[in-house]
Amino acid sequence: MIIIYCIVTLLTFLGMEGITWLTHKYVMHGFLWYLHKDHHNPEGHLFEKNDAFFLIFAIPSWLCIMLGLQHQLYYTASIGFGIALYGLAYFIVHEVIIHQRLKWLGRSNNKYIKTIRWAHKMHHKHLNKEEGESFGMLLVAKKYWDKVKRDQALQKVNSNS
Repeated sequence: MIIIYCIVTLLTFLGMEGITWLTHKYVMHGFLWYLHKDHHNPEGHLFEKNDAFFLIFAIPSWLCIMLGLQHQLYYTASIGFGIALYGLAYFIVHEVIIHQRLKWLGRSNNKYIKTIRWAHKMHHKHLNKEEGESFGMLLVAKKYWDKVKRDQALQKVNSNS
């Protein structure tokens, strides 16, 4: 049975990318722009109002884990663990790797990391809630992969010159 719970956790983790995309596009860049605005227009504080979105995902995750384990509803707990794992991935990718709000890692030459950083940079070039792009986190559109590939090819040509 444990394998089923692991699969539910993994499927929840994967599904969170779509939920995050929808939440980012229609909630953060929609009716809760007030909370997200300071992420696009930083005010120089360690914490942003945008950090409150952590609770939008943390509370359901915690409730699913707590209530699922208390009532032996292990599918529910597995969903909570999937949300929590995605939250951890989000924290590492968004806060540590992309924005480097915590200086745990240096710059990377990894193609995937360069691609997610470029996609996020393109997201942040829009300072208002309209006309945004690249609302996901882990999955990146082909055009960003192509851009990084072109940049790497150009760097290789320039280094050989």
